Amino acid sequence: MSKTKEAENKLYSDDSLAVSIHKCPNCGGESVFEPKAQKLKCLYCGSLFAINNHSLATERELDELLNEGQVWKEAEVYQCKTCGAKEIISIQDMSHKCSFCGTSNIVKSEELPGIEPQGITPFKIDKMGASVNAVKWAKKKLYAPRAFKKSVKADNIQGIYNPVFTFDASTVSSYNGKLGKNFTRHIYRDGKMTSVIETRYFNIAGSQDSYFDDLLVQASSTVPSEFIKQIEPFPTKEAVQYRTEYLRGYGASTYNKTGKQCWEECKSVMHDRIENQILKRYDYDIKVSLSIDTKYFNEQYKYILVPVYVGHYNFKGKLYNFYVNGYNGRVGGKTPVSKLKIFFTVLSVLLAIAGVLLIVKFV
Repeated sequence: MSKTKEAENKLYSDDSLAVSIHKCPNCGGESVFEPKAQKLKCLYCGSLFAINNHSLATERELDELLNEGQVWKEAEVYQCKTCGAKEIISIQDMSHKCSFCGTSNIVKSEELPGIEPQGITPFKIDKMGASVNAVKWAKKKLYAPRAFKKSVKADNIQGIYNPVFTFDASTVSSYNGKLGKNFTRHIYRDGKMTSVIETRYFNIAGSQDSYFDDLLVQASSTVPSEFIKQIEPFPTKEAVQYRTEYLRGYGASTYNKTGKQCWEECKSVMHDRIENQILKRYDYDIKVSLSIDTKYFNEQYKYILVPVYVGHYNFKGKLYNFYVNGYNGRVGGKTPVSKLKIFFTVLSVLLAIAGVLLIVKFV
């Protein structure tokens, strides 16, 4: 068997995985993951059971991700017929509502759920804590209507694991380009001293060595990336090895970007950071051109599920989604906006500018 094939077999197990129901040995009830205790908790008698998992998720060689493999067989993809969102739901979870719109109108999809995660960052904030944080966040929104702030409630909160890839790499970059530095020259013109801004241009060239560790790339567009950025960071370095127990009581969003697409996105982020590192070396005002050629070494990745609560605010019959980081409690999303508040803010700014101009005119 080739090394590539052996790597695929280790990464994507083709064996049928046994279904663990997680029944409580005390009463036979169903157990779910309890974030505060970091254990399984029986929904009926409240008994707690430890999850025997003390190993951190480890990086794998990038070549393994870029090769095709088998699929994750302990979960299935369901699609909401109301809003179209797709989720990976554990085959142990017999009842589930759409995490994004709250309806029970979900159907099994023929789509395969993708590769099995290497690691998972378990929820540490429970649903009640997420609700409290979401309400506090909404009440602090400057332009939200007063009526909304008085009555705001966090509705239909669902915990869902969001798929991300993290990448490590060492890079060696060679570069050349042209920059400009502005300076002021004083000259006499029409009998008066006048200041003139001129630019001196100079060429640059050299090399830049960089190392990137755990750069996160979102693998799903179900939660808009702008809101994921609002609630970051996620402690991907502390992700533990994936175990089905952490999904008990939660869903997992399916990724819709391939590993190759995520790696290309990550390289774009690396390029921008390398460019910033290069430009910090120079005292300049204008970038005319900059060409960078980068080689990548020791590329590794992790495929991890990170915890997110999804919910919405209901105001005057319209829903506004919010997202809560299930690890640190940070909140992002949308709230209604008061047009009247925006009008008075703009008016105040215009009046302030007008006042400054009047002062300058009469001084």
